[in-house]
Amino acid sequence: MIPFGIKDIIDILLVALMLFYLYRLMKNSGTLSLFYGVLAFIGIWVVAFEIFDMRLTGTILDKFMSIGLIVLVILFQDQIKRFLIDIGSRGRWSLFRRLFKHAGEKGNDHSRIMNVVYACMSMSKSKTGALIVFQRKVPLTDYEKTGDIIDADVNMRLIENIFFKNSPLHDGAMIISEHRIKSVGCILPVSHDMNIPKNLGLRHRAALGMSQVTDAVCVIVSEETGNISVAREGSLIVKVTTTDLEHILSTTL
Repeated sequence: MIPFGIKDIIDILLVALMLFYLYRLMKNSGTLSLFYGVLAFIGIWVVAFEIFDMRLTGTILDKFMSIGLIVLVILFQDQIKRFLIDIGSRGRWSLFRRLFKHAGEKGNDHSRIMNVVYACMSMSKSKTGALIVFQRKVPLTDYEKTGDIIDADVNMRLIENIFFKNSPLHDGAMIISEHRIKSVGCILPVSHDMNIPKNLGLRHRAALGMSQVTDAVCVIVSEETGNISVAREGSLIVKVTTTDLEHILSTTL
């Protein structure tokens, strides 16, 4: 009889937790079907090679399994990058940073957030389209390079002027990182999720796509309706009030 102890229970729980996290990550990134395909392939390999001892089929599948890790890294490179950054960024370090953060810095952070909230409120009333991306833990340097680097203070009037319809920089996204407007007119990855309502345009798809491959928080102001939406963690929240927007930004940034 094979001994079964607490160590085995912990081992099973860790594997189950890892699979659950991968499932949630794939679901948020819109690659859940690919995740199911990988699990199905592994299941067929186990059944053919380990249970029924089908040598020919098992040998062929075993060759694919030997290079499977490289294939998975290629397919899920964005998700793996986000997973590793989450592990390295969470825990006591963020708590430690919060404990020693000065009250003045917290006040400045809220002031910058309110500049964005007021700018979105104003653009919503005038139906001025806008897409603002807030960097969190995952660096957005590659996306910043697709636009024009300005490195300016977060200012309500500047945000409104950039997204003004006749402004040469109003197309594309604005990226805010390290409490500064780093770049404008940036190109973002577009989500191909089929569940997105058809009445939502390219800005919403770009914001959702960005939230699927990074941990950024994206704020969208619709040019057609003036509604404010937020994309984060691979999900889209539509028709957000300014009070809700302030709460979301204050709690996530």
